[in-house]
Amino acid sequence: MSYAQDLLEYLETSPTAAHAVQAAAHRLADAGFFELREGDSWDLGAGDAFFVRRGRGALLTGVVGIMPPAEAGFRVVGTHADVPALRLKPNAPYAKEGYRQLGVEVYGGPILATWTDRDLTLAGYLVLSDQGRLREEPVHLKRPICRIPNAALHFNRGVNEDGLKLDKQKHLPPIYGLTKDDKATDGALRVALAEAAGVEPAAIVDYCLDLVDAQPPALGGLGNELLFARGIDNLVSCHAAIVALAEQRQEQVGPTRLVVLFDSEEVGSNTARGASSTLLDVVLERLCFGGENPREDLLRSISRSRLVSADGAHALHPNYADFHDPQHKIRLGGGPVIKVNANERYATTAESRAYLKLCAEAAGVPAQLYVHRTDLPCGSTIGPISATRLGLPTVDVGAPMLAMHSIRETTAAADCEMLSALLAAHLRAKVE
Repeated sequence: MSYAQDLLEYLETSPTAAHAVQAAAHRLADAGFFELREGDSWDLGAGDAFFVRRGRGALLTGVVGIMPPAEAGFRVVGTHADVPALRLKPNAPYAKEGYRQLGVEVYGGPILATWTDRDLTLAGYLVLSDQGRLREEPVHLKRPICRIPNAALHFNRGVNEDGLKLDKQKHLPPIYGLTKDDKATDGALRVALAEAAGVEPAAIVDYCLDLVDAQPPALGGLGNELLFARGIDNLVSCHAAIVALAEQRQEQVGPTRLVVLFDSEEVGSNTARGASSTLLDVVLERLCFGGENPREDLLRSISRSRLVSADGAHALHPNYADFHDPQHKIRLGGGPVIKVNANERYATTAESRAYLKLCAEAAGVPAQLYVHRTDLPCGSTIGPISATRLGLPTVDVGAPMLAMHSIRETTAAADCEMLSALLAAHLRAKVE
């Protein structure tokens, strides 16, 4: 229960990728990790525990091994901190038919129907002018201020038979107030944002804001065995990886252990903070400095390294059992899920699958195997992207869950803790 409660706290403080990275940085600092900046010169030695942020949405943290990377390699866990959402357009506030509304774009692939008739608020980051310099500050309006009301059944008689059909441009803008003159500016919004961030409204130059669920995460089920929350995909993996690394901060092992929280996975990873960026490979190269031939040391280290791509997995849904392959039925509470796909939508190979099975045995946790139905298109992860960029042997794994990409997802609390134990076993795996 203590692990579950800690996870709930992380989820509550992480409504966006910017907040998830900030929360991870605070946890790491409390555990004795120090922050580096990409623009500084690095001088790291065995046992040093560090983290580096890129923008507000990505973070890489690690503990330097007692052996050179060229001899022991790296043990890497890759995750992503972004979540499907509705993101405010630059000129978001407008008025229509007596209502104040906000223009939004769809970020990633949310299940749009789940966003209707829910208490919503805003979270993201502000771009502030601070004595002539720009800086970014996370912000979260925690009280409900927005709602996307459904049309009444009396106007949409076929909704229960035909399903809810939403026009993204016309039907998704939320209501956030009333107006008598059909005029709206972002003045009131800026005041609310400034108050939440503890700054003056005039300091706000710009902002990036998402609509987010105002309901806090919670344990559910008669025995509190379930967890209901926004962002289970993929903040559960971020939390599991950070906890796994922080708890072995003082352990001396040969390989250098790294955890990376990427941004932008839900929209393809092709950003300066995503898995297609230089973040991971640049840090790997910098960690190989100091030898007589650092470039050769980097290439040698890659041959001795392993990457675990940690992202949410699909559990069997009892009401939609036909969506699942009958030989690969994933059970909530059954342990972490190794994900396999013949078309390389997951990066798992037979060899990397065997490696993670051995890690699961070392951690004392079960491991389930997932394969998508052959006649349905399969999603993907950062795994194939990172494996392609770096040539690292890679395996995809995640905690099983229901309603992936809903505004509120479901998982088993025990699976989240078992995932962290599995990632910890990977991070401390000995030289092969």
